[in-house]
Amino acid sequence: MSDERWVWGTGLVTTAENGTVLDTWFPSPEIGRIPLGLDPAMPPDDLDRHAVPDPRRAVTVDTITIEIDLDAAPSSTSDAYLRLHALSHRLVAPNAVNLEGIFGHLPNVAWTNAGPMHPDDAARLRPFLLRDGIQIQGLDKFPRLLDYVSPPGVRIADASRVRLGAYLSPGTTVMHEGFVNFNAGTLGASMVEGRISQGVVVGDGSDIGGGASIMGTLSGGGAHRVAIGARTLLGANAGVGISLGDDCVVEAGLYVTAGSKIVLADEPAGHDGARRSVKGAELSGRDGILYRRNSLTGAIEAVRRVGVGVTLNDALHA
Repeated sequence: MSDERWVWGTGLVTTAENGTVLDTWFPSPEIGRIPLGLDPAMPPDDLDRHAVPDPRRAVTVDTITIEIDLDAAPSSTSDAYLRLHALSHRLVAPNAVNLEGIFGHLPNVAWTNAGPMHPDDAARLRPFLLRDGIQIQGLDKFPRLLDYVSPPGVRIADASRVRLGAYLSPGTTVMHEGFVNFNAGTLGASMVEGRISQGVVVGDGSDIGGGASIMGTLSGGGAHRVAIGARTLLGANAGVGISLGDDCVVEAGLYVTAGSKIVLADEPAGHDGARRSVKGAELSGRDGILYRRNSLTGAIEAVRRVGVGVTLNDALHA
């Protein structure tokens, strides 16, 4: 097996008093196996000095060095965190790493402005936390991306809206209402003002408008992973459950799913005056299509587009 399908890293692992591993931070993960001659018991000094207990949060912090096979399922909490780091450090693209069963290796954590702690300890120690100015910012399995990784060349307006495991390419801007889940993200400079769900990738130069939503696979149980092509616009409050090719536009407020009946407005009318319609799944991934709703009939229509799609404002993505 190629070493290119392995990732290794040295990090800091946080453990609660009851033995629950809460998280692991890998500042500089790398592709490949642990180098020959590297002694995991001798971590770098700049990392080892942070491996100290924090009685305020009832946790201990230790160093750890591990390697993982990206094609195998996660086997531990630290293993799961290294996979999420590999995505957010852009070492591996979304959907190119095995994340099967990852939820079972990620405990619910009380995320505070001083670091993670066990939810039971957070409730028990609340008066002491308040005294020390430690605030609970969330209870979840996944942490915020920016608490672990600062992707170069990326703007994120609200840290709470992007999870660790998001893959954000240089030039990407995530505005205040934008959201990017783990194992999802952008493959180029894109504007994100809507929701990018787990497993979804957005092409270079595309714009996910305010309040727009891209259907993922976590809740619905579907197998199709939606992808958005290059220079494509998903209008404000629009949504898709099918893939969009390059240079497409979805009209604001329109939601297109695999089962949506879509009129092919460019085709000639039949003898009865009606135009042929297809399900959304038949148009999935096609380039150069405008999806709109007919203001008179309410029908969803697909119209062929020519030329390039949207053009982003370079000043917002520098």
